[in-house]
Amino acid sequence: MPSSASNTWFNATLPSPPFKDLPSTSSPTNLLPLRKTSSSNTITCSLQTLHFPKQYQPTSTSTSTATTTTPTPIKTTTITTTTPPRETNPLSDTNQPLPQKWNFLQKAAATALDLVETALVSHERKHPLPKTADPRVQIAGNFAPVPEHAADQGLPVVGKIPKCIDGVYVRNGANPLYEPVAGHHFFDGDGMVHAVKFTNGAASYACRFTETQRLSQEKSLGRPVFPKAIGELHGHSGIARLLLFYARGLFGLVDGSQGMGVANAGLVYFNNHLLAMSEDDLPYHVRITPNGDLTTVGRYDFNGQLNSTMIAHPKLDPVDGDLHALSYDVIQKPYLKYFRFSPDGVKSPDVEIPLKEPTMMHDFAITENFVVVPDQQVVFKLTEMITGGSPVVYDKNKTSRFGILHKNAKDANAMRWIDAPDCFCFHLWNAWEEPETEEVVVIGSCMTPADSIFNECEESLKSVLSEIRLNLRTGKSTRRPIISDAEQVNLEAGMVNRNKLGRKTQFAYLALAEPWPKVSGFAKVDLLSGEVKKYMYGEEKFGGEPLFLPNGQKEDDGYILAFVHDEKEWKSELQIVNAQNLKLEASIKLPSRVPYGFHGTFIHSKDLRKQA
Repeated sequence: MPSSASNTWFNATLPSPPFKDLPSTSSPTNLLPLRKTSSSNTITCSLQTLHFPKQYQPTSTSTSTATTTTPTPIKTTTITTTTPPRETNPLSDTNQPLPQKWNFLQKAAATALDLVETALVSHERKHPLPKTADPRVQIAGNFAPVPEHAADQGLPVVGKIPKCIDGVYVRNGANPLYEPVAGHHFFDGDGMVHAVKFTNGAASYACRFTETQRLSQEKSLGRPVFPKAIGELHGHSGIARLLLFYARGLFGLVDGSQGMGVANAGLVYFNNHLLAMSEDDLPYHVRITPNGDLTTVGRYDFNGQLNSTMIAHPKLDPVDGDLHALSYDVIQKPYLKYFRFSPDGVKSPDVEIPLKEPTMMHDFAITENFVVVPDQQVVFKLTEMITGGSPVVYDKNKTSRFGILHKNAKDANAMRWIDAPDCFCFHLWNAWEEPETEEVVVIGSCMTPADSIFNECEESLKSVLSEIRLNLRTGKSTRRPIISDAEQVNLEAGMVNRNKLGRKTQFAYLALAEPWPKVSGFAKVDLLSGEVKKYMYGEEKFGGEPLFLPNGQKEDDGYILAFVHDEKEWKSELQIVNAQNLKLEASIKLPSRVPYGFHGTFIHSKDLRKQA
């Protein structure tokens, strides 16, 4: 396997503008092989600038208090247009891929398998990509990756940072290190954590890759080699890519035994550990340094207690401090397990939850006494690849349902399943018990078409904030939209007051996913009355998940924190909004662009001082 590869984009036709604000093309736009220039590799396409630093190598610098890993780029691959300004990487251009200590047989195998990959890519170039796997769509504009940024202190602040905001806001996201050589879905990118640290009214910013096993191996090789679960594993080409990867593993060229996840989705601070997660692997422990920088400690198995993947949305009970989690498997039974951790990190035995087939389960909910598990119509059927399809399938013949299991259950024998037809919630915002009616109330955004974020479809996505009532006495469910038809908007990504998770809440703070998939602001929704109050980020400004930071006894006493990007000025900021009156309190101007991303959390300074 060579130390570097031509990050080649293969011919792909963009069938129609997938985002409302992207330009349409009257003729096919082809992605062509890169051509070397004196400064970088460039190609031209109809979208905005993408930057792919080809190689990062860590350079460790030690201080008396912490060790920070500083990856350094070698070359930058760009897709050039006239709109956004060119981004520069402040880190030096010195390191090369690590020399591989392979024997003669391994070198021969690497060469042969590289030729197989070249032929595979050549074959793939002959076929158009769906929008859900087209890099020009999935990582265009501010969905595109950025290089790492070391901690930058004393950032400009417009307005005043509230005194109660003392700690660090961290948000995860997908940020591919290498330019895709084939299909790529936004969810496939390498994990990068963005951090804004607050101290005495001042703020700093840093962003770093989470150094997963996958990323470390690809950096040492100077190229992407691990298959991308959503963007590449389709049809016969997907099967070929899996076989190619396993063949490389057989010859010891790569090692998938220590995890293949990207750690790009969720973040939770638990038992003095900041954990970065994606549901395809164990969590990764990330440490925040005293100056606000980030460094990856390593893959975290809770001191040998966790030997399976963990869902990216574990639930931290605000009353007893337990952390509840699921683990699902797409290959072998048990397809689903539930477990929890005590506040000091001691894991309970696994509870195997019987399912007939592996189900895509990105989120779940807790109440005071129960865990609420969705078993919905988006399932994994690997056999679909044999007939040329996607392994992520919307099963119209399956009836969606919710399982209700006691938090302290030793097994799943007493689990109650209640059908909720045609209900697919990618995220669940909260759940609680109403003993007077013997119901469990679940708040979630019901998405249609259910698999639209994974598979291309003509129907526009619709996400309806809904109240789902599960009656434990009758075994029946009801569902109603919380917002009136006249005010219906797509609401995705957000949260309730985390101090009231699992208990009855009045308010939810959710991203206004308009125009989909961009976020133009957030909505404060009264879950009881259906009243919607909107906060818009501004003209040509878009953001992501709003984080609610509590500050007092009243449920809505607190602040909303959200990364916002100005697509006209091509600059990013962190906005701080008063959650009670939706007035902007402060805007922190950031030294680096922050791509649209996923989920985050806030860690108070008193908790940071106890970091493991």
